Amino acid sequence: MLSEQATPVVRATLPAVGGALDEITERFYAGLFAAHPELLRDLFNRGNQATGDQRKALAGSIAAFAGALLEHPGARPDVMLSRIAHKHASLGVTSAQYKVVHEHLFAAIVAVLGEAVTPEVARAWDEVYWLMANALIALEARLYQEKGVAEGQVWQPMEIAGRQAETPDTASFTLRHADGRPAGSFRPGQYVSVQVALPDGARQIRQYSLSAAPGSPDWRITVKRVDGDPAGEVSSWLHAHAAVGDTVNVSAPFGDLVLPEGDGPLLLASAGIGSTPMLSMLGHLAATGSTRPVTVVHADRSPEDHAHREELRRLVGALPQGSLHLWYEEPGTADAGRGRARVAELDLPGDVTAYLCGPLPFMRAVRGDLLALGVAPAAVHYEVFGPDLWLGSEA
Repeated sequence: MLSEQATPVVRATLPAVGGALDEITERFYAGLFAAHPELLRDLFNRGNQATGDQRKALAGSIAAFAGALLEHPGARPDVMLSRIAHKHASLGVTSAQYKVVHEHLFAAIVAVLGEAVTPEVARAWDEVYWLMANALIALEARLYQEKGVAEGQVWQPMEIAGRQAETPDTASFTLRHADGRPAGSFRPGQYVSVQVALPDGARQIRQYSLSAAPGSPDWRITVKRVDGDPAGEVSSWLHAHAAVGDTVNVSAPFGDLVLPEGDGPLLLASAGIGSTPMLSMLGHLAATGSTRPVTVVHADRSPEDHAHREELRRLVGALPQGSLHLWYEEPGTADAGRGRARVAELDLPGDVTAYLCGPLPFMRAVRGDLLALGVAPAAVHYEVFGPDLWLGSEA
């Protein structure tokens, strides 16, 4: 909660700070990477830096957090914080790095806003920063403790035990410990980070959902090749070079878009490679003999581009109250619609809990359809592959 002294200052300056956040975050990252080039080389996603998506996500998170402190002073935006904390933990972020971020972020704020940053304003926004940072540090410490690892020590070498082409631009990789130990437990819907050594010496990291149900001695990830450098440098490397018997660094599993317990009705809606966490959830439901109502929606370019298409059909078919609804942009099968997914046409129970994963336009459209049908905003959850440019919409 903001102090009585800081609240009116933040309220008065939020429009000015919020309006300048894009420039502030641009200066912040430039200063941070000039002082610590190893962070861009080995921690931050160079593709997201090149597109500016990471900058937009950081600006959105700061503005959303400050706004939440003002609008709901007795509460904390835990949905937003949890999502960030899981992503940070999967990268091995440490509490000491928040001090480094603070130094360069506030230097950027002063550089952009100049004399408007009075001592009073600086103290107020310093309070905002450390409220957010300390909340994340505490959440991340809890996540590390749950995994039984020291702060930031999430990495483990794993062997590629299998590789399978799923579509022309999608491949699945089976991962296991080289000594034969089981890969480990995780919750259906979670992801791991994969770190690869690139030709220029960088060790870049990307997150991939675990695309099969827990309970197997191995893990499976499904990787869609992304064109372009640096955006697709990790997925392209995996497609071109990763072979059975190779070793890659993989994090412990993290992620808060996980299958909920209970027997309430579910909607699992995905597009493209966003189907991967849904496959894990469906695999778990099928393996445990679940009888809960499950409506599955998937949209893709064509049947040929739909990774794990037959597996999805099989898993939904194994659920007594499962139903599958497919849409393809290009002509597909007789039991699939054409064009975008039309969730508004489905007969969904009023108490459905929805899980969305896919491109942001798809998720925004589906969320809009669900809200129009009367589904409560708090019952709609999502996973973003990459920087969360939707931050604050559910906070």
